[in-house]
Amino acid sequence: MNALYEEFKGRGFVLLLVNMGEDSELVRRAVKARRYTAPVVLDPDREVSDAYVVTASPTVYIVDRRLQIIGRAVGRREWSGEAGRRLITALLRP
Repeated sequence: MNALYEEFKGRGFVLLLVNMGEDSELVRRAVKARRYTAPVVLDPDREVSDAYVVTASPTVYIVDRRLQIIGRAVGRREWSGEAGRRLITALLRP
């Protein structure tokens, strides 16, 4: 996901990494170790996770330009593959 964020961020792509309930210092160390460059949001009380019914990690929500949820994927996916890049490119079209 980091590579996709770096590739598409200048074209309107937004990626938020949401941590569910872990200690902020632990999250900080993990972000540094994994070299994440996308913004990381802390959800210490799991309010956001509960509101979006996140039951597993990773869970990806795809939101269009109108801020409508148009997709949800639970579990690992190859987002940086050809199909993932095509999807992101299509969603970024005006």
